[in-house]
Amino acid sequence: MSAVNSLVPARFLTIIAHLVIVITIFWSRENNIKACLPLDFTQEQYDNEDKKLVVALAVTLGLFAIELAGFFSGVSMFNCSQGLLSTGVHASASVALLFFLFEQWECDIYWWILAICSVLPAFVEILLFVAVFGLKKKPL
Repeated sequence: MSAVNSLVPARFLTIIAHLVIVITIFWSRENNIKACLPLDFTQEQYDNEDKKLVVALAVTLGLFAIELAGFFSGVSMFNCSQGLLSTGVHASASVALLFFLFEQWECDIYWWILAICSVLPAFVEILLFVAVFGLKKKPL
């Protein structure tokens, strides 16, 4: 099996693992929100942190939609560079988000994980979309 053919299932599995962890955080975000707040917090502070985390999780889900659309449309499915990038960052995000979930890290750390591990591959996916559909170029 060639390297390109083995990247496709690895990429798919790491994207799905990252997606499952994000959905799990979305369902059980109460403990993570409490970890972001002082011991004597008000309901307003809780609602504010909850809103920030929900926005971050919603942005992550939107970026998943972009990346999965490019993957399933075939634009980047067999692109080695995008496959390696996506597999690496989604595997890293899965590990980091498991620590975020179980160790109850600060909520601001989620934004860093989002920026590095979700925005970067989605941005490259958009560039590939533009190259393939906008410029009518063959994917590499």
